[in-house]
Amino acid sequence: MKDLLIRPAQLDELSSVEALLRGASAWLASRGIDQWQYPPHRDRITEALKQGVCFLAFEEGRPIATIQVDAFADPEFWTYEDDPTSALYVHRMAVSRDASGIGVGGRLLDWAAGHAASKGRRWLRLDAWKDNEGLHDYYTNAGFTLVRVVDLPHRRSGALFQRATGWVSA
Repeated sequence: MKDLLIRPAQLDELSSVEALLRGASAWLASRGIDQWQYPPHRDRITEALKQGVCFLAFEEGRPIATIQVDAFADPEFWTYEDDPTSALYVHRMAVSRDASGIGVGGRLLDWAAGHAASKGRRWLRLDAWKDNEGLHDYYTNAGFTLVRVVDLPHRRSGALFQRATGWVSA
């Protein structure tokens, strides 16, 4: 993999973000995993684009991945005791199939941890599908620690992970 450029996605790149997410959804379905088996939430993505918290990763000028990194701590998952403001949160990370297996996801997560540190946040956090053991292993191998599993009957997600950003207060 050559240089990876990561930058905020622009409003006119909504279709690129959606295509990456649809590609991830189709790949999951082909593996018998029911995660993300719905159309991308265009309203949420559009709002993230407006806020500048949805990012695209480019290789040789073409978008190959997307990640959203923001301060939204899902209140059904992250409690007062977790100090939600001490973290930034990853949402909607997807890598195109033709760029998979070469470390793009790991580089995105490393970038996101650095981004969180630059914002004075101690943690990078995310939630994952409770029964996607492969994804749990992926995040653990990327330096995340399983905090807990929140088992809500109306949600399939709920495996909570976090990773220190390396930020040190002055």
